[in-house]
Amino acid sequence: MSTVIGVIVCFALFLGGLLLFGIATTLPAWQAAVFFAGIVCVALSIAIPVHVLPKFD
Repeated sequence: MSTVIGVIVCFALFLGGLLLFGIATTLPAWQAAVFFAGIVCVALSIAIPVHVLPKFD
């Protein structure tokens, strides 16, 4: 069950990161910070299943 929750959380992080990428180009200020937050979200969405989830199995 924890694997299913992990996949859902990671998928939400991935989609949220992509959303932040898209929003960053339309903002009048803080474009770089929002874009960097998108990079962090996508990186975490890949790092969590690769490094964290195998430790719980």
